Amino acid sequence: MARPPKPPRAKREKIQVGFKEKTITLPLDQIVPLRIIDNTVRKSTRYKQITVSIETIGIIEPPVVTPDKEKNGRYMLLDGHLRIEALKILGETEVTCIVSTDDESFTYNKHFNGLSPIQEHRMILKAVERGVPEEKIAQALSLDVKSISKKRSLLEGICPEAADLLKDKMVPGGVFPILKKMAPVRQVEAATLMNDANIYSSLYAKAILAATPQTFLKNPSKPKKIKGLTPEQMIRMENEMAVSQREFKMVEDSYNENVLNLMVARKYLAHLLDNAKIVRYLAQNHPEFLTQFQEITVMTSLGEMNAA
Repeated sequence: MARPPKPPRAKREKIQVGFKEKTITLPLDQIVPLRIIDNTVRKSTRYKQITVSIETIGIIEPPVVTPDKEKNGRYMLLDGHLRIEALKILGETEVTCIVSTDDESFTYNKHFNGLSPIQEHRMILKAVERGVPEEKIAQALSLDVKSISKKRSLLEGICPEAADLLKDKMVPGGVFPILKKMAPVRQVEAATLMNDANIYSSLYAKAILAATPQTFLKNPSKPKKIKGLTPEQMIRMENEMAVSQREFKMVEDSYNENVLNLMVARKYLAHLLDNAKIVRYLAQNHPEFLTQFQEITVMTSLGEMNAA
């Protein structure tokens, strides 16, 4: 049988960036809202909170706009209608905006998340540094002063590297006191584990703490005490966690290479199976190979290969 032809070189696809890197400051009269804010909305608690928040702290989350293709110099408002309306009521004339390269507002709103706890913490610190009283911040965010104090001190005892790993994650406030019981190097490991597993619950943080060796605690001389776990169980968790981390590291080191090999093989096999003569030969002489090759061409992940 003649050697099959080489598959054509895959075209390099250009990835479309969703937002421009730099924000821009726009006059409010150049921003075109896509919906009307009526009196009912202006009387809502949400609108009043936003107005007080902007008046007290300023804009926390910049509105999102996209250039109006039909009118040069004007921008359509994709997200932030209440903020823009509040700015107008407060007498502001311009605002800093994020520029989207996608002109469909539902796309942005679908993937948009609110402030993470760390971002909220930094926002509160910034307001305090500007001289805004905690009582006024609490009023703007509809919280009590005690909550504001807790949010302000959220990262006290958290190393900068761990904070950076979690800065845009929706981490419950109860996780940070648990992390503070660990030494800085273990905080980084814990944050990495949470990111890899995409789990940020207090229960998971407690499991990591339980599996943390005594030498990696902030106070190594103080025995760990975790409700519901005996010292023997925590030692067993430490050993199991150490083994799991070693195995995970081995998989992580080879994962990218294996994915690349799968993609190359899939592309090559798809090209081969486009040849009717090759398919006919395999079907007549090696049907089991043909079946496996066909399965590989529709795979998108290593997990599917393991299941096959």
